[in-house]
Amino acid sequence: MIKINIITCHEVYNYGASLQEHALLNYLSSLGHEAISLSYKPNYLDTNFNFFAIDSESKYNKPLLKYIYILAKIPERIHNLRRKYAFDSFSDKYIKSSQFQYKTNEELKNNFPIADAFICGSDQIWNSLVSNGKDPAFYLDFVPDNILKISYAASFATEEIDENIKPFVKQKISRLNYVSVRETSGVNIVKSIGIDNVIQVLDPVFLLDKDYWVDTFVTKIKDKYILIYDFDSNPEIKKTALKIAKQNNWKIYSVNKKVTYEDKNFHKKGPITLLSLIHNAQLIISNSFHAVAFSLIFQKQFLVFNRDEKINTRMKDLLYLFNLEKYIISKESDYELLENIDYDTISKSMEYHIAKSKLFLQNSLNHN
Repeated sequence: MIKINIITCHEVYNYGASLQEHALLNYLSSLGHEAISLSYKPNYLDTNFNFFAIDSESKYNKPLLKYIYILAKIPERIHNLRRKYAFDSFSDKYIKSSQFQYKTNEELKNNFPIADAFICGSDQIWNSLVSNGKDPAFYLDFVPDNILKISYAASFATEEIDENIKPFVKQKISRLNYVSVRETSGVNIVKSIGIDNVIQVLDPVFLLDKDYWVDTFVTKIKDKYILIYDFDSNPEIKKTALKIAKQNNWKIYSVNKKVTYEDKNFHKKGPITLLSLIHNAQLIISNSFHAVAFSLIFQKQFLVFNRDEKINTRMKDLLYLFNLEKYIISKESDYELLENIDYDTISKSMEYHIAKSKLFLQNSLNHN
């Protein structure tokens, strides 16, 4: 048994981030190791539910207007505390983390969290379109050379990174003893900067089997419904959901605040509710990576709608891995051409990639 510290996007009040963090900790513990997540909360990731936060580029970020805007937002932000409590409750029970909270890479260096090994990942820790990917802490920069350093399923979230960030990324990743990334596009990025010792592995949620997720978290929902997980308020998702719901006499449930055509909205609920919603749904329509991941784990029927954002590559890579790319669609009429997903045909491929992912972790942690 060894002591392992992991660093990932911690307590960012996002379903996928919370569930992947729990999954990695749980799997490491199942191997007999003592694993905790570092409570790393840099300012750029610690603005959720800040009553006085305002975007620096907002048109309201001016004297007087700023204070009027903040006052106007307080009732809504108080109401949204229900979501915070749901996520905090999940973290308290299912994510073991360090007592000391770190804000910067320098704090991690100066008050070093002693362990035998460190793992960075998963989630979008290397996404250089945002601050994560430019933060040396997420590349284990604070860990001395003589201590084992592993990336597990780290995600760049995009197909390529800007030239100006490549020297930084290469320098930091070169210090890692073992490198794995979540997307095949991530493998290409790492190799393009001159690092060949990299493999693609699955998101941590795949390290735990279906029975674990169901037995630990899922409760029965009697209604028949379509689950909508839509970051973009995509009108094609709305059109598709309403048509299918009418054809089958199904309800529409959603976990997104801005979706307005649902029968029930669960935006203020936590990760446990999401798992039950996915497991019990007749169909999942989504543009969320982890909604797709759990649809695969639970062997559910799903549709993925393309996003304009560069980070759409995350879902494309996952579905291409299992030859399910045709389930990524752009408009409502594309749905008519699809048959149900046959999980018998992809089960062997999923088993292979799960075993490969587990073997990477086991071999890396057995480093001499």
